[in-house]
Amino acid sequence: MTRIGIILGSTRPNRNGEQVARWVLDIASRREDAEYEIVDLRDYPLPHLDEAIPASAGQYQNDHTKEWAAKIASYDGYVFVTPEYNHSTSGVLKNAIDYLYAEWNNKAAGVVSYGGVGGARAAEHLRLILGELQIADVRQQVAISILNEFENFSVFKPTPFLVDALNTLLDQVVAWSNALETVRKPAATVA
Repeated sequence: MTRIGIILGSTRPNRNGEQVARWVLDIASRREDAEYEIVDLRDYPLPHLDEAIPASAGQYQNDHTKEWAAKIASYDGYVFVTPEYNHSTSGVLKNAIDYLYAEWNNKAAGVVSYGGVGGARAAEHLRLILGELQIADVRQQVAISILNEFENFSVFKPTPFLVDALNTLLDQVVAWSNALETVRKPAATVA
């Protein structure tokens, strides 16, 4: 079964992203095309990148890096839930991404963003990062306005339009994750 990690890209107190990630999981759990799980960065308290060797070498020294690598490697694709901070994604999400390399390669991802303009600028920055890591980002994006989709800027109240957009995103992430499966397998095992 295809496994999709829903990566919650904020660790702030009272973060809105937790409601969004739980909503993504709720909608995704109604589907039968993949297994979905939230990956909360609070559960992986990575310090600022502290590996001496670049991630592309795959020679991790720290236990926290090895644990993070095993978690990310276990998925076939991802849905990134990102806030928009200062026209970009969160620092904690960027740091978590930078820790690894091969674990991300040849997988698919979609972006669910939230912020003043739906987190659009965070999503665009994130797409550039994902491309460098050989992650195929899908076209569909779910852009959630903090002004219109959150009551008092804090209680998430998604519209039916967002549910439709999310289902399209999940369709694309699963399809691309499955299509990239042969690329992820070692060449010797591909017939």
